[in-house]
Amino acid sequence: MNKYRTHNCNELRKDDLEKDISLSGWINKKRDHGNLLFIDLRDNYGVTQCIIDKENKNFLDLEKTQLETVIKIQGKVVSRLEETINKDIATGEIEVVINTFQILGNCKELPMPVFSDQEYAEEIRLKYRFLDLRRKKIHENIILRSKVISFIRSEMTKIGFLEFQTPILTSSSPEGARDFLVPSRLNPGKFYALPQAPQQFKQLIMISGFDKYFQIAPCFRDEDARADRSPGEFYQLDLEMSFVEQEDVFNVVEKLLVNIFKKFSTKKLMYENFPKITYSDSMLKYGSDKPDLRNPLIITDITEIFSRDDVSFEIFKKLVKSGSRVRCILTKNTKDKPRSFFENIDKWAKGLGASGLAYFTFEKEKNLSAKGPIGKFFSEQALTEIMKKINAEVGDSIFMACDKKSDLEKITSLAREKIGQDLNLIDENIFAFCWIVDYPMFEKDEVTNKIKFSHNPFSMPQSDLNEKELENPLDILAFQYDIVCNGIELSSGAIRNHKPELMYKLFSIAGYNKNDVDEKFSGMINALSYGAPPHGGIAPGIDRIIMLLANEKNIREVTMFPMNQNAQDLMMRAPSEVSVEQLKDLNLSLKNKK
Repeated sequence: MNKYRTHNCNELRKDDLEKDISLSGWINKKRDHGNLLFIDLRDNYGVTQCIIDKENKNFLDLEKTQLETVIKIQGKVVSRLEETINKDIATGEIEVVINTFQILGNCKELPMPVFSDQEYAEEIRLKYRFLDLRRKKIHENIILRSKVISFIRSEMTKIGFLEFQTPILTSSSPEGARDFLVPSRLNPGKFYALPQAPQQFKQLIMISGFDKYFQIAPCFRDEDARADRSPGEFYQLDLEMSFVEQEDVFNVVEKLLVNIFKKFSTKKLMYENFPKITYSDSMLKYGSDKPDLRNPLIITDITEIFSRDDVSFEIFKKLVKSGSRVRCILTKNTKDKPRSFFENIDKWAKGLGASGLAYFTFEKEKNLSAKGPIGKFFSEQALTEIMKKINAEVGDSIFMACDKKSDLEKITSLAREKIGQDLNLIDENIFAFCWIVDYPMFEKDEVTNKIKFSHNPFSMPQSDLNEKELENPLDILAFQYDIVCNGIELSSGAIRNHKPELMYKLFSIAGYNKNDVDEKFSGMINALSYGAPPHGGIAPGIDRIIMLLANEKNIREVTMFPMNQNAQDLMMRAPSEVSVEQLKDLNLSLKNKK
């Protein structure tokens, strides 16, 4: 028999009445009613209400015991009075009358309360993370994380995937984010890198003849913190499959995500067969390759309208002649919205540095007209053409922006989100997944004007690249895809380029010669030369999946021991200084920063 407890703090029910039991846990709350002291005892599993009478010799000692002290109590299970039953907890119909208690672990004065989910400063929460993790909400988030990962492992194994672990100490990659470097003691002057992802290793696993691989993989990137990514490290469900096309990867991931979100959330799925949206369509209709499909608002290009003689909105017409484009967002049945609604959105856009959002409402008394500051610049025929193009009706409104393509996409994407929220169009009880497909293989660097890879350089192009295609590299599409949910990118993936001669051709477009490729990707290019199967994969982010399931906005709330915004672990005081002896072992010396 366990000397600390006969039951956990979520286990006792009416069937246990009159039993002599022992419980161990933390003092979550105390309520002193004079003759009676009520104690909520908490462990990993739940809470049990315990009571002690003033006549008990342990009353005074227990009364002065600090919250969060770990105690063991022995006592008898009794039924609660009808009016004191707590339906919010599983043990709410019973309580335990304490006979004796013992302190197992003393607690100092608390820097923050544990029984409350009240917001506290990040510095306090991260410095005392072990206390923060006792709080109900975040404790449940971490348990959810564990359950989801266990479920993923089970589901992947069921469909024939094998779990392998890839190296943590590896070589630096010239592509991607900034590496974390680790000096080598045995190889003076040389460094390992922590993997940004197991990309090359999982491809090598396929080349090694294994058919389906997965791993809950730690990834390390020395980049700035974001709400949806911790600085330093994160975890992803890394998977790769041989002899597959894009659709085969989609089928596996869709079924897995549907099963996860059905099992661990009560929210509805908008689609169980995820829609596939091309990158170009997504950038046009949503202004982003991470669209939130819960938002019904669509962006439409109406640039050609401004070539008409019966449109006299000269500001936009001049910009269009210089190469800008015009896009609009249609809002249905907003004729009764006050003028302040429209003005506030225009003001919001200007606050972001944009030139604002022009707007008007379609109305009809005798003839079709436009109500709003710029309505007078459009003839009835021009308005009719706009309505036809965007499927508008009388009583609907539009917001318009004019700018260069990349800036236009940014402001219309943000405006779509802002207007959707202001009109309360987004259903928070839905998960809306989609695939973004047909990414361009290359893009032009806005600073250097040089051609560079837009996504993963190891992706398969959608053709073998004839001479004509090589002349227009920005038109080359790749078998690259993203999985997006509610405007959050969960992962990028691709069918891999397994042909060395094709890889040399692609890298030459991005400015790498054959020697560059052989030197920087020697392991990969060498392995591909020994019979590589067609293969592809993806790596959905575990942290982001849990964020969605837990309805959290910040990754810190679903990560056990996160760093702060400056990539510091306040609890363990990392990064820290090291001794001169340690540096000597590594053949390193520190240079004083001027």
